[in-house]
Amino acid sequence: MVALAERPCTPCRGGVSPLTPSECARYLAEVPDWELRNEGRTVARRFRFPDYRRALAFANAVSALAEETWHHPELVLGWGFCEVSLTTRKIGGLHESDFVMAARIDALASGPLDSAWLPPLPPPRRATR
Repeated sequence: MVALAERPCTPCRGGVSPLTPSECARYLAEVPDWELRNEGRTVARRFRFPDYRRALAFANAVSALAEETWHHPELVLGWGFCEVSLTTRKIGGLHESDFVMAARIDALASGPLDSAWLPPLPPPRRATR
């Protein structure tokens, strides 16, 4: 069986039914840190980081992956975290591609973030009197 992250992530054009809860459960077994939300219409995960800068770097990397695959998650960014939510709006629920994207995002998180995704540090502040 082909690993979920290696399957094609093809844009859903509509005209298909969203995945059922039992179909979602099979995919969730391959991305166990993700959870169903919004009555099973969304799959989401909160990623933790040691600081804001690394969370932002991760969000930037996910954004590049989203553009490459034409599958755009919702991202919520804060100090030390980036929450990712996936759904297929054209069908009002989840599609296999949402889980493929989740697996690819997990792969991004498990490896080192390329320094290109890290925003530059601002210059040090000068002390004021």
